[in-house]
Amino acid sequence: MTDLASAPVAGPALAGWAQATGTSALQTMLSVGTRPGTISFALGLPAPELFPAAEYGRAAAAVLEEDPRALQYSPPSAALQAHVAALMAQRGVVVAPEEVFLTAGAQQGISLLARLLLEPGGDVLTETLCYTGFQQAVEPFTPHFITVPTDGESGIDVDAVEAVLAGGARPAFIYTVPDGNNPLALSMPTEKRLRLVEIARRYGVPIVEDDPYGFLAYDGPPAQPLRALDRDWVFYVGSFSKVLAPALRLGWIIVPRELVPLLAIAKEASDINTATLSQRAAARYMDGGHLPAHLTAVRDEYRLRRDTMLAALEKHFPTGARWKKPAAGVFIWVELPEGTDASEVLRVAIEQEGVVFVPGNAFAADGSSTASNCMRLNFSHSTPDVIEEGIARLGRTLKAVGV
Repeated sequence: MTDLASAPVAGPALAGWAQATGTSALQTMLSVGTRPGTISFALGLPAPELFPAAEYGRAAAAVLEEDPRALQYSPPSAALQAHVAALMAQRGVVVAPEEVFLTAGAQQGISLLARLLLEPGGDVLTETLCYTGFQQAVEPFTPHFITVPTDGESGIDVDAVEAVLAGGARPAFIYTVPDGNNPLALSMPTEKRLRLVEIARRYGVPIVEDDPYGFLAYDGPPAQPLRALDRDWVFYVGSFSKVLAPALRLGWIIVPRELVPLLAIAKEASDINTATLSQRAAARYMDGGHLPAHLTAVRDEYRLRRDTMLAALEKHFPTGARWKKPAAGVFIWVELPEGTDASEVLRVAIEQEGVVFVPGNAFAADGSSTASNCMRLNFSHSTPDVIEEGIARLGRTLKAVGV
């Protein structure tokens, strides 16, 4: 007779998505990139030396001294909602403060919108190469990805989007990053934005506009967000992670007013309450008028780092490699000569040169080997001297593998 108490236990039964999921390439790169002596171009990290630590610290101290409720559960900060509404007005988006739904970063915003719009097993439409964090956010819904190509000059292929919808598909939403696209570093021109919004409106499919880089444009003002072109069919996701600091965990969603209560229910189920202290401290920081000068300083430094990386690529990479100058964001997308295995380049780069990047196929929503000869490089986190050294190391790596 079997003693059930001593029988081996296989472990709890996991949900299907958890059984099927694998290790995150970006989390792996975060671990590898922190090894001593390693230069990491892998993640979209902002420059820590640019964080407004002193001003934010004073703002947080003032909040704690004056308002003990800052450490308590409480409603969203009306002051921060008003500041976000004013920021959005600078981009041409007219929104009332109460329509700004505060979140724990953009990633939570994407997750909440997925809960709002996506049925388990439903369809989502996105570019073949898209942000891995988006893929992770919708993964528990085991969605079917309808993928469309990306035009190498202007972003998502709107002809392909229209063809998919004209063919009868009705995805839960279209996901896109119009400014400084992650991973492809492209920005969508105004005429394409107008057409994409018109298509979404005509076929009744909402757009989830992920905009972490819209305030990081380096060569003049960016085009208006998609949300400036339509109030009803564009759901906007913004973040302070790249313009203030990631650890604040502050982001926002802008949706039609009637959907805000539903988002509140979904968010309460997720985390009850968002970063009350961070919200109030960020609002106090912006009350002091610090943000405009800070944004100018960040853009100036990142422009320098972008241009440093572009010059280093010209100097150290083979003539068959191709890239474009990004107008916004924190990445440069490099296409290596056809047949190059970027994953093998990464292995050699880690082992022999101590430098890390993300290979292109890590971003393939369809799980294919698309862009296996490409690499995404981050320029915001490293100083110009480190960028020059890191790209030189990658150049040596490419020579070592015969590129």
